[in-house]
Parts: sequence; structure tokens; C-alpha cells
Amino acid sequence: MKHIKISKSFIDKAKIKSNQMGQLRNSITKGAGNIHGFLGEIITAQELKAEESNTYDYDIKLNSLTIDVKTKRVTTPPKSFYECSIAALNTKQKCDFYVFTRILKTMESGWILGYLSKEDYFKKATFLKKGMVDPSNGWTVSTDCYNLPISELKGIEELHNETN
Repeated sequence: MKHIKISKSFIDKAKIKSNQMGQLRNSITKGAGNIHGFLGEIITAQELKAEESNTYDYDIKLNSLTIDVKTKRVTTPPKSFYECSIAALNTKQKCDFYVFTRILKTMESGWILGYLSKEDYFKKATFLKKGMVDPSNGWTVSTDCYNLPISELKGIEELHNETN
């Protein structure tokens, strides 16, 4: 996991992108998490020295690799047993990799948790149906999703090796 202090310029950029996008259909947070999602993309692109793309299928391009960034808005620093989630509605995106981030609600800092290939993520993840209680943390699932502990991710610094 890599902790990142978030600059005012990143927050300003994320606010502009969030306002331009508006609320996405099927948004779990009804658009309230857009700015945090964009901050996750911005800090990841900055860390990887990658190009922000913002398509339906992926958010970042690193050489020929396509990366979708999944962000959770949080109130506390992550622990390795916390889980990363992908809503079942988002499994059709055409990307090579997922990078997972967490951004504090205050937007003062965030964490790049790690990454996995799309294929590996769904091989390792546990499917949870809406209404189920996640046995690992007692959370009642709000939408069908695939969960995987942070500890199962690869370190972000290894992602450049995937391009070779």
C-alpha cells in the first residue's frame, strides 16, 4: 500500500471532472463519490506516470495496458484484511488491470492499495449477492459484488513489470 498526500490542485482537477460527468446510471452513491473516484484515478496516474483516459472501459493507459481504477471513500486508513469490491454491474468493462484506491472523505490523503489483472481478480474474488452479510466483516451487501482482501493484491510498483 502506498499512502499519498492529496494536493489542492488534484482536488480542483477532480471537482472539475466530477461536475462535467454528473451522476452515472446505477451509481451506488448517487454521484456523491465522483470526486473521490477521480482523485483515485489522478493519484494512480501520477504514481504510474500514466495517461488519464476516462473511457467507460478504463481510466488510465500505461503504454498499451488499460487500467480501471476502483476507489472507496473512507474515514480511516486501510488495513490489509479490508476488502476491495467490484459491483457485478461493472464486470463487462474491457480493461487489462484493476487498481484499487481508498480516499479519505476529507480528501486530504489516500492510498493506492495495489492491483491485479482483471482475470486474476475474478478468479480470486468472492461473489456476494445483494442482501447477504459478508462473513469477513459483517457488512450487508448493497449490490451484487465481487470482494477480495487488500492482502491479495500486488504492489503498485510491480505494475510497470506487466508492460514488459
